[in-house]
Amino acid sequence: MIAHDQTSVFEATSLTKKFGDTTALNSVTLSLGAHRVIGLIGRNGGGKTTLIQHMIGLYLPTEGTCETLGRACDQLGANELSRIGVVHQENRFFEWMTVKQHLRYVSSFYKIWDRDLEAHLLRELELETSARVGNLSSGNMQKLGIILAVCHHPELLILDEPVSGLDPIARETLLKFLMTLLAEDENTIVISSHILRDIEKIVDWVVCLDEGTVKTDKSLDDLHQTYAKWTVTGNNLPQQFSEPYILSQTVNGVQAQLIVNQTLGNADQFKQTYQADITSQSLNLDQLFPILIREGA
Repeated sequence: MIAHDQTSVFEATSLTKKFGDTTALNSVTLSLGAHRVIGLIGRNGGGKTTLIQHMIGLYLPTEGTCETLGRACDQLGANELSRIGVVHQENRFFEWMTVKQHLRYVSSFYKIWDRDLEAHLLRELELETSARVGNLSSGNMQKLGIILAVCHHPELLILDEPVSGLDPIARETLLKFLMTLLAEDENTIVISSHILRDIEKIVDWVVCLDEGTVKTDKSLDDLHQTYAKWTVTGNNLPQQFSEPYILSQTVNGVQAQLIVNQTLGNADQFKQTYQADITSQSLNLDQLFPILIREGA
């Protein structure tokens, strides 16, 4: 049994999941802190959805252990599940129902259901309650999944690719709503998405999975402070820099573009060595992603 940390909503220790000869998760040890917006990122097949399925008890570990909201994931009951909201990458609904009928059906399983929030989201996301679920576009399916996942005010909200089918206006509406939800409910949001420029607006923590292992488990602020782009100008620049903290470089005469690990290198010392000027810029999550996959952090 994992010693449960009250500040965590999910704990995994040496979590391994195998499907035949394929290892989807490989000895993952991870603690997801409460009251955070956690960006779960990685390449296709990296293990993100498999990890999410363990969080809600749909998959059981091949080896190791995991807990959600203080309870082993293979023992999640009505109490824990009522405190979780999930938007799956591929939602499955009763296609013969209307949107309104589906909302009433799902809401009947919860002690608390915020009808005002439901009405607000239906308006903001422009989803018609009279529409037949089976006739909805993939984007509108996602909108319905989002509404179903949040109107009981979950303590833990898990979103697996929730914005991939939404147009830019709907994506912006959703992201603003998630920030409001976090402020009002003080819940925890785990959002898995390939659209990094969108989730970067709201996440404060980043977990990067690749080939079933954790490559990064850090705050976004820490990543911004660790990695940077240096634009270097000087008259005596080498054709190739050899400093180990330089992760990539493009040198063109008197100017160079360097991606660096600032925790390992010193800008002042570099400037003195090469008699050069440096302009430093933070990297966005799109720029950080290949570094995290390659280097880990």
